[in-house]
Amino acid sequence: RRSSDLTAFMFEILFKYPLSIFHKGTFVFLTPWPLWLMAIGILAAAGLLFWQVRRSHGMLSGLRPMAIWVLETCMVALILFLLWHPALSVATLRPQQNVVAVLVDDSRSMSISDTSGTREAAAKSVLDSGLLKALGQKFQVRLYKFGKEPARIPNLEPVTGAEPATRIGDTLERVLAESSSLPLGAIVLLSDGADNSGGIDLATIEAIRRQRIPVHTIGFGKEHPDRDVEVIDAVIAPRALPKSRLTAIVSLQSYGLSGTKTKIVIRDSGKVLASQDVTLKGDGEPQSESIAFNVGEAGPKTLDISVQPVAGEQNTQNNAISRVVNVENRKPKILYFDGEEQWEYKFIRRAVQDYPDLGIELASIDRVTENKLLTQLDLAPSLGKNDLADGFPAKAEELFPFQAVIIGSSEANYFTADQQQLIRDFVDKRGGGLLFTGGRHALSDGGYQSSPMADLMPTKLPASAGTFHRVQTPVELTPQGAQSVICRLDDDPARNLARWKTIPLLADWEEVGEPKPGATTLLVSRPQGKAPQPLLVTENYGRGRTAVMATSGSWRWKLWLDHADKTHATFWQQLMRYLVTDTPGQVTATTPKQMLSDDTRVPVRVEVRDKQFNPVTNAKVQARFTGPDGSMATLELTPQPLEEGVYTGEWSAEKAGSYVAEIIAGREQEELGRDVLAFRREDGVAENFHTSQNRELLEKLSDQTGGRYYTPSDASKLATEISYSEAGITTRETRDLWDMPVLFLLVLSLRASEWLLRRRWGVV
Repeated sequence: RRSSDLTAFMFEILFKYPLSIFHKGTFVFLTPWPLWLMAIGILAAAGLLFWQVRRSHGMLSGLRPMAIWVLETCMVALILFLLWHPALSVATLRPQQNVVAVLVDDSRSMSISDTSGTREAAAKSVLDSGLLKALGQKFQVRLYKFGKEPARIPNLEPVTGAEPATRIGDTLERVLAESSSLPLGAIVLLSDGADNSGGIDLATIEAIRRQRIPVHTIGFGKEHPDRDVEVIDAVIAPRALPKSRLTAIVSLQSYGLSGTKTKIVIRDSGKVLASQDVTLKGDGEPQSESIAFNVGEAGPKTLDISVQPVAGEQNTQNNAISRVVNVENRKPKILYFDGEEQWEYKFIRRAVQDYPDLGIELASIDRVTENKLLTQLDLAPSLGKNDLADGFPAKAEELFPFQAVIIGSSEANYFTADQQQLIRDFVDKRGGGLLFTGGRHALSDGGYQSSPMADLMPTKLPASAGTFHRVQTPVELTPQGAQSVICRLDDDPARNLARWKTIPLLADWEEVGEPKPGATTLLVSRPQGKAPQPLLVTENYGRGRTAVMATSGSWRWKLWLDHADKTHATFWQQLMRYLVTDTPGQVTATTPKQMLSDDTRVPVRVEVRDKQFNPVTNAKVQARFTGPDGSMATLELTPQPLEEGVYTGEWSAEKAGSYVAEIIAGREQEELGRDVLAFRREDGVAENFHTSQNRELLEKLSDQTGGRYYTPSDASKLATEISYSEAGITTRETRDLWDMPVLFLLVLSLRASEWLLRRRWGVV
């Protein structure tokens, strides 16, 4: 920052005017003489000098005469350039005929004390020290204070630094709208740039640029604190199944605390769900920590994610944020199909059967002989006794009620062409989860590499068979696997890694080729004498997700570990939850922000599909909101013309607290489905975060609108430079360039260079 400030200062000294004037102005010559005459003069002088140098300096050899000639020619060209009277033509605001809007940030972050008082006091000092008076002598000044929105004020007395939020973009939009009928020549924004709305909308920037209104910014506050740790963000899945394990990716940033140890804690209504020790990184270095926890029983939950305060920390209010998770009380269904009897299925089934709280129904079809199927529905009580009577489903209405499909050791050609297309649609259109496992007749040994289902694989399967191996191999967790909830056998990362290092050897594994771009490898096998082989690979596909677990021998983990060990069951439970948790229903509701910080607007987007999961364009969609005080409200959603089956609306959450919205979609007398959306509004918290001066935002705003960024120390120049604008009522003025110091230095340099060369070569 100091370097850029020094560069701007030196530029103004050398070129007489700030760089912004050169950007706004047009270069012109004030002399009436034509430019071609200057060009002829330069050429003539060059020829004459060339003849004179050759005649007078014959004693010089090589390129030395040419060096003298070039310097003398440049000198003559510069003199002719100055004789043509170079200047800048600049549009300037006419005095007393234009309006200048002065916006003063009145948010709570402006009440923070820096080295010499509060930012609010510094802003008032800049205006009271003569800037406001100087502007008033030239323009009509409209003074505003702003937080969430701007308000006209007669003087600076109402500015107290008490507003709970900063919304610079919304403020600029309002000021532009209010001044649409006025000759608005420029905007002056005094702020620390700590915007709470995620930045300034591009549409707002474009509107300002179309009107050619420069926004000049004056920044206040330190660009980073001396000693502080802040929770920047926490990413948690918005939906979960009861008692499932989730992973929170917590992003931190700290200053002055490098190497300090602290702890991240996740709480639900004061109850600690998980905690993890962390060591803070260097100043301003982004830091992400992955924390696993059990989300608990069904229902909307507000989770508090916090970092324990460190001794001497300046601001502890930015150490905690909240996130909303809707733990859905539903039991998704998984269809397991295996082409042969395997021990793997027995133990996968036991992982569901022995844990009734898992919340997953498992239906299975097992081909026990060439022409005989064994169908088991006892772990899927919601299915009827005649369901799956004909084997693997052949119609969408039979397969789409499931949320995931697991395909074991079965040849690809066992499935008809229609069934293979149905499986693809199940993932791509329905949004279901699909898992391929290993086996003698699975993957490449089952011919999947040459079938339509090869696209669903997260890896590029080997072209030939012979990829199934009985030999034992160690299993290793990848860095991505260490972060994934699928492979979290223990909430503590170190203990989890230790458990995977001691996991029993695996047999019956399969080569699956290289992962596709975008796929994630969570586990690898390390067979002796071979390169590491991907074992568990996941990938998003269409609206759903696919995975390959390239083994049919993980059941040995259960046999070779202690009888009370839950490693095998935990792993498969989490893998199955991964497959079904994000599978959408016929009606799926989302909102871009489940946590509203000092904001009331709740955009709702709903996708509606029929039983074949085709978009429904003629549905009636209604959102029923229940507020924190039990009050209820209804919002009718409208269809989006450019997106089939999508309905949107915006609702206003007037009170702080937790909200639940039930979305109901129907068509004529038929109900298509329901969904539940949970969100929370919090007031007075946004200003606790990102309290340092956001100079980058202020500079970007001024640069993109033709304005200039000022520090408080050089803000006095604004009263003069603000006149250069193409907005409002303007006139054209010229600014002489012939007397720029840089031109004098250039003349001096040319003459000095020639004299030094002549002296060195002895021809002075």
